[in-house]
Amino acid sequence: ECVLQIFFLRLYNLQEHDVETPYGRIHCTMKGVPKTERPVILTYHDIGLNHKTCWDSLFNHEDMSEIMQHFAVCHVEAPGQHEGANTFSTGYEYPSMDQLSETLPLVLKLKSVLGMGIGAGAYILARFALNSPSMVEGLVLININPCAEGWMDWAAHKISGWTNAMTDLVITHLFGKEEINHNPDLIARYRNYIIDMNQFNLQLFVKAYESRRDLEIERPVPGSNVRTLKCPSLLVVGDSSPAVDAVVECNTKLDPTKATLLKVSPPHNPPGKLTEAFKYFIQGMGYMPSASMTRLARSRTASGSSITSFEGNRSRSHTHEGNRSRSHTNEGNRSRSHTAEARAHADGSADGTATNNMDQAVPKSTEVSC
Repeated sequence: ECVLQIFFLRLYNLQEHDVETPYGRIHCTMKGVPKTERPVILTYHDIGLNHKTCWDSLFNHEDMSEIMQHFAVCHVEAPGQHEGANTFSTGYEYPSMDQLSETLPLVLKLKSVLGMGIGAGAYILARFALNSPSMVEGLVLININPCAEGWMDWAAHKISGWTNAMTDLVITHLFGKEEINHNPDLIARYRNYIIDMNQFNLQLFVKAYESRRDLEIERPVPGSNVRTLKCPSLLVVGDSSPAVDAVVECNTKLDPTKATLLKVSPPHNPPGKLTEAFKYFIQGMGYMPSASMTRLARSRTASGSSITSFEGNRSRSHTHEGNRSRSHTNEGNRSRSHTAEARAHADGSADGTATNNMDQAVPKSTEVSC
C-alpha cells in the first residue's frame, strides 16, 4: 500500500509535507512545481472537510486542467483535519483562527499566493491577507463570514448541539435548508465525509471557528486609511447558502474597485461555474491572457458597451496595482483587452443577469449571478 501511494504521488506530481509551526504541525499537499514570478494557488478547506473532500471535485474538473498548467497548487489543512490524523491529547490547546492564519507564511516558504478558501478557510485566508498583504495577490472567498459569531448564533449552535450530533451542526453550516431537504444524495455524501473525520479533532476546529474575532474591515473612501483587503477579491456564494447574508455584508466592506460578488443559483452549481469564474479572475490579474474561452463564454456574445460598463474602474486596479502585472512575464499589457472581453463574456453568459452597480459618484462592487 505504501509503494502504491508513493507511485500515485509521483505520477500526479504530488508532494505531501508536514510543516512545523509555533501552533502545531500543518499538513500540506503540493501539486506541481512553483513557477518563477507566479503565485501558488493556496487552498484552505471548511470545517468538516479536508483538502480532498473540499476541493477534489473542482480541481479534477476538465476545465481546471488549463489553469493547472500555469500554476502550482498547495492544499493546506488545519491541524488534525487531514486523512488519518492522530487524535490530539486531552488538554491540547487548538490554535485560534488568527493563529492559523499566522502559520501560512511558514508553509513551504512560498513567496506569494493566490488564495482560495471556503467557510472557515476563507476567513483564515482573509485574515492572512490583512496581516501579510504583500504575500497575497488575489483571493477567492467562498461562503465567507467576516463577523464574530453573535450570541444568537452561539445559543442556537449550543442548543442544537444538545440534541444533534456534530455531523448535523456541520451540515447546517455547509448547506442551506433547501439543499438539505431536496438533495439527499449530496447531503448523505457529505455526512459520510464528516463521519470519516477524526471527531475529537473536528470538534476542536469547529470550536476555534465559532470563537473567531470580527475581521474589522471597512470599505475605503477617498482620503481614508481603513483596514480592508488590498488585493483583488472574488466573493462566491449560493443563493440558498446559509452564508449568503454574511457574504453580501462582507462585499459591502471591500474596495468596490477590487471586489466582485458572484451569486450561484441552484441547481446550476457545478464545478464548471466556479472554474470559469476563477479563470476570468486570473485573467483580470494579468495572468493567462491567451487562455481559451470556456463553454459558456463561447456560447454567447457581449456587446462593446457591456464590455466597457462591466470593466469600469475595476479592471484597471487589477492590472495596474503596484505595477505587478508588468512583471508577470509581460502578460499584464498583453492581457488587458483580452481580459476585458473575456470577463464581459463571463458575466454576460452566466444567465443574462450580470449587473454593474457602479454609480457615477460612488462606485459599487460588481455583482454577478449565474
